[in-house]
Amino acid sequence: MLLSIFLMSFSSKILGWYAKNKRELPWRSTSDPYKIWLSEIMLQQTRVAQGMPYYLRFVEVFPTVYDLADSNEANVLKLWQGLGYYSRARNMHTTAKTVVNDFGGKFPGTYSELIKLKGVGDYTASAIASICFDEAVPVVDGNVFRLLSRYFGVDLPINNTRGVKYFKRLAKEVMDSNNIRDYNQAIMEFGAMQCTPKNPVCDKCPLNDSCKALKDKKVDKLPLKLSKPKIRIRHFNYLVPFEKNGDGSKTLLEQRKGKGIWQNLYQFPLMESDKEVTAIENFYHFLKKYGIDKSAKMAPYNEKPIVHKLSHQHLYTKFWIVETKAKIPNGIATDALNEYPVPVLIADFINAFKF
Repeated sequence: MLLSIFLMSFSSKILGWYAKNKRELPWRSTSDPYKIWLSEIMLQQTRVAQGMPYYLRFVEVFPTVYDLADSNEANVLKLWQGLGYYSRARNMHTTAKTVVNDFGGKFPGTYSELIKLKGVGDYTASAIASICFDEAVPVVDGNVFRLLSRYFGVDLPINNTRGVKYFKRLAKEVMDSNNIRDYNQAIMEFGAMQCTPKNPVCDKCPLNDSCKALKDKKVDKLPLKLSKPKIRIRHFNYLVPFEKNGDGSKTLLEQRKGKGIWQNLYQFPLMESDKEVTAIENFYHFLKKYGIDKSAKMAPYNEKPIVHKLSHQHLYTKFWIVETKAKIPNGIATDALNEYPVPVLIADFINAFKF
C-alpha cells in the first residue's frame, strides 16, 4: 500500500510539473499518428531545436502519409539533408509505403503492430501507441533512463540488455495508466528540461525530497553507461571535377551504394586512403575511370583535413579541385547541385566553393 502511494506521488508530481512547464511544440497539439510518428523518428538522437525546422518542412511538403509514400527517395533524403543518421529517412519512406499499401493509410493502433513497422523500435512504438491510441505502455528514451536511474538510484548500465529490460519494467510500474498520453509526454519532458544530463537544478526539482541519487550525492554519476566502442579513423579524398565551357560549368556526382554511411546520398568521386594524401600523382590513375586524364589541373581545396565526426567514426577529409577543359562524361551542371541529396559535409563544401 505504501509503495503504491509512493509511486502515485511520483507520477502526480511529474504530471503537475508538466502542466506548468511543458514546451509548446507543434506535435503536442495533435494525436494524428502520422505527425507523432514523424516527430518521434526525427527526434531520435536529435535535439528538439535542431529537429523542429525539419519537422515543419516535412509536414509542409508531405502533409499526409500518402504524400510521403508517393515521393521518391531522393526527395525525402534531400529534405532530410543535415539531420544525420540517414537510415531513419530511408526507413521512414519505406514505412509510409507500408502504411498506405498494407493498412489503407491508417497507422496500426497497437504497440504490437506498430513495432513491426520498419524503423519503429520499442520507444517509438510505445510513444505512438500511448499518445495516439491511449494504450497503457511505458516510454523509455534517454531522458526517462536518466530520470529513473537517478530517482531510484539504479546503477545498472542503460545500454545493455539487462539494464534496458529492468528500466522498462520500472517505467511500467511507475506510469499513470489512467492518463498515459500526458504522463508519457510528461516524463520525457521532465528528463529533457528538469533532470538534465549536466547541471540539473536539483534544489528546484519537485522530486528532490525523495531522489536517491541526490541523497547519495550520485547525480553526476548516474545513469551508468558501458564504454563506447573505439572510434574508427578514415581518410576521405573527394575529387571534384570542374569543367568550364561556353555552356556553363559542370562537375560529377555519384550515388553511394552499399550498407555503409550515407547510403543512397550523392558525393563527388571518392578515394579512401589509409593515411592523409599529399601527393597529387596518387589520383590520376583513379580518375581514369571517370574519363579524366593527366591534362587536368589538380590542387587541394583545403590543406588541412576537415574532421567530420560521426558516432563511431571520424572522417579526415580533403577536397581536391580537378580542372579540366575536356568534357566530363556524365557531367552535371553545377547550378543543379542543390537538387541532389548529399551529406552535410559535401553540402558545406558546395556552399563554400561557389562553383
